[in-house]
Amino acid sequence: MNLSYWEIKSWLTNVDYTIVGSGIVGLNCALRLKQRFPKANILILEKGTLPQGASTKNAGFACFGSLSEIIDDLKSHSEEEVFQLVQKRVNGLQLLRNTLGDSNINYQQFGGYELFSTSDDLLEECKAQNDYINSFLKPLFHQDVFRFKSNSFGFENCQDTLSVNQFEGQIDTGRMMMSLLQLVSNSGIKILNNITVEDVSEDSTSVKVKTHQFEFATSKLLIATNGFASALNISEVKPARAQVLITKPIKNLHIKGTFHLDQGYYYFRNIDDRILFGGGRNLDFKAEETTELSLTERIQNKLEALLKTTILPKTPFEIDHRWSGIMGVGKQKKPIVTQLSNHVYCGVRLGGMGIAIGSLVGKELADLV
Repeated sequence: MNLSYWEIKSWLTNVDYTIVGSGIVGLNCALRLKQRFPKANILILEKGTLPQGASTKNAGFACFGSLSEIIDDLKSHSEEEVFQLVQKRVNGLQLLRNTLGDSNINYQQFGGYELFSTSDDLLEECKAQNDYINSFLKPLFHQDVFRFKSNSFGFENCQDTLSVNQFEGQIDTGRMMMSLLQLVSNSGIKILNNITVEDVSEDSTSVKVKTHQFEFATSKLLIATNGFASALNISEVKPARAQVLITKPIKNLHIKGTFHLDQGYYYFRNIDDRILFGGGRNLDFKAEETTELSLTERIQNKLEALLKTTILPKTPFEIDHRWSGIMGVGKQKKPIVTQLSNHVYCGVRLGGMGIAIGSLVGKELADLV
């Protein structure tokens, strides 16, 4: 790119903080930096026209973990680690709501539900562990989180009992990101879209950033690219594609809430008289470990089949749109918020919980410098 004197002077000179990624983490990081350093020159670089990974592509679940997910996490994490994970998600959701306001993100607390297959013993395991999990979470919520109720939504080919979480809600993802972008813009923070960072190198005083369009220097570099972190040599994060579809409006839609099926590998909700439905990564983990924003017939067909046989068995529907997003996952569920070198930091590996913890991870990332 042949930059003018004005472009170099106004956008790429005396940059104090450069953030890679304009998703939930990157934008919240920028806002926190501006709060701490009001006179700082802050620049955000985004590879997409819109935030490229998951922030504008997620399902908008304001959730912190289904009953079976928390039970499963306790098999591979300590009690303290799982408690801290849930606490981070609860605190992160509250920070998001406080930052933007419930009306700006269309926050609605219809509750969260979990459906159970008839082909395994997961419901029995959840019933056996329910009192213990409620007791375990009581210091956070001061009352029982999970209970069971009969299926009143007309779901078929699943157990007649659902797990219910009264504290979970849903948001409008697009409104959330537009509100965040507006806040960032009003704070005097600059965003350059369609800019891919190809390489970074460091000397004693600054970081040289090489993009596909230009090169410049910044005092500090903060990486908030989550699912794309491995492209910047953060090997602990693997990309995980999530495929989604949404129906056309359905008259008298009776389903309200956020729902998990098959240990959370499938998830659906109501939005604008439609059903938004995503998941299926467990059908082929290796193929979905990709940064390609594309769709596969196998997963899309499975989503449609579950809509027909389980979620809307007696309701005609048409598919209106399909898309995919890229999450960042790893061996542990705890996000990586750390200093990588003298002037480079990262806040990545959100594990599919970006809505819940993205605001908090962004704040923690900014507080590292």
